[in-house]
Amino acid sequence: MRNCVEEEKDTVELMIRMYCRHREGNKELCADCAQLLDYARERLDRCRFSGNKPSCRKCLVHCYRKDMRARVRAVMRWAGPRMLLYHPVIAVKHLVRDLRK
Repeated sequence: MRNCVEEEKDTVELMIRMYCRHREGNKELCADCAQLLDYARERLDRCRFSGNKPSCRKCLVHCYRKDMRARVRAVMRWAGPRMLLYHPVIAVKHLVRDLRK
């Protein structure tokens, strides 16, 4: 079974790519979205909870800078519901994992 941090990285990447493509109209990641993806991956790599990681929304430690947290929230708010249409298996897995922790 894959590490939950790796799965979360994949989910965040899908959401950022969807946001950039459908909301901003870019075929490839724009510089802002690429920067956000790199930042999110870095934060997940440095997560102190690693294997027993709660979802970032439920985490007691907010490791994102305020500006990046606002950007990630905007992406998640837009892409979250659409994940059920474009990537239903990943979305349901994420929801189940979120409910368990």
